[in-house]
Amino acid sequence: MSSSASPVGRWVHTWVSAPQLTEPDNLPPAPFTRGGLVLADATLRQTARVTIGGDRLRLRFSNAFGGAVLPLTAVTVARPADGRAGVAAVEPGSVRPVTFRGRAGVVVPVGAQVVSDPLDFPIGPEANLTVTVHLADGQASGLVTSHPGSRTTSHIAAGDRVAADDLPGATTTDHWYFLSGIEVWSERGGAAVVTLGDSLTDGRGSTTNGNDRWPDRLSARLRAHATTSDVAVLNQGTGGNRVLGDGIGPSALARLDRDVLAQTGVAWLVLFEGINDIATADATAVTQKQVADDLCAAYEQIVVRAHAHGIEVYGATLAPLGGNEAYDDPDGHREAARQAVNEWIRGGGAFDAVLDFDAAVRDPDDPRRLLAAYDEGDHLHLTPAGYQALADAVPLHLFERSI
Repeated sequence: MSSSASPVGRWVHTWVSAPQLTEPDNLPPAPFTRGGLVLADATLRQTARVTIGGDRLRLRFSNAFGGAVLPLTAVTVARPADGRAGVAAVEPGSVRPVTFRGRAGVVVPVGAQVVSDPLDFPIGPEANLTVTVHLADGQASGLVTSHPGSRTTSHIAAGDRVAADDLPGATTTDHWYFLSGIEVWSERGGAAVVTLGDSLTDGRGSTTNGNDRWPDRLSARLRAHATTSDVAVLNQGTGGNRVLGDGIGPSALARLDRDVLAQTGVAWLVLFEGINDIATADATAVTQKQVADDLCAAYEQIVVRAHAHGIEVYGATLAPLGGNEAYDDPDGHREAARQAVNEWIRGGGAFDAVLDFDAAVRDPDDPRRLLAAYDEGDHLHLTPAGYQALADAVPLHLFERSI
């Protein structure tokens, strides 16, 4: 059955990682980076946890920020040992080759992405998938596309080991490289929600290989209810990201087309971003007033652009920053800007719904600060319990679909 032959169903992304330009410290560890050449004659094994399941899948690989073409020699998928995230071993007999127009390998042009052929490979909801890539020649550039904040362990070994059941002695690194999406064929016409944000969405403070970011916990909640069980959650959070200007990676405005509008099956967008715009601007009343006004205008732009694609947009209020050494200022100008932005999100009427994340995690006795149990320690990022609180604050009826 081809993807175009079925009268019912469509491709839906079930997992994504926002592509970023890899910083030097996040390149593959030695000896797999040397002299402007990355992963030459190397096998890269990564795991990703899907949200909705399906009987067929296809993969997407990105060279969005690569400085040279990305030649993938061979690719396989498999079921990780014991279904676990971040492991090098796979279930014996589960390895399957992935093809590209029937061929084992593919060359991804600079700035582009590729989509694999569909593969019959049943995968359940909330299941981990192992994706293994061999690069015979490597990528001939120090500019590499990755997602550094994977919070999932990847494994790198010398030679062609794409079909191996295990990679003993492999080098480990907690980053994803090249892999940017996994899609499943949904015969029930499933849909996806994209969570667009910064490190709070990317999951700083969550557990490595624990999949306990707030989008992960939201996915678990959706899966538990029949009317939302076919809703995929796509985490497009990037650490340090800003809405208005480039920071660590392109701004939310700049990456909206690639990271939201171009994803398959998207019906909703949750926008939870802006604290880095406030906190990296000068702590003066004039500057912070301008930043708050500019953020609200940018949110309106994102809503307009998403609505043009039939996507509903839910705005999330910004969580507290009080007590953070780098972001909190003694005169409270940044806090005033945060409050002004949150007031606009709650009452401005631009969003299709509002998620009050600020109320979900703030200390009721000191609303400028996070509740201690949710504070990862820097008074900005959250613990797994804090991320659960964000997920619990999302009304599931916003994603209900008929069954």
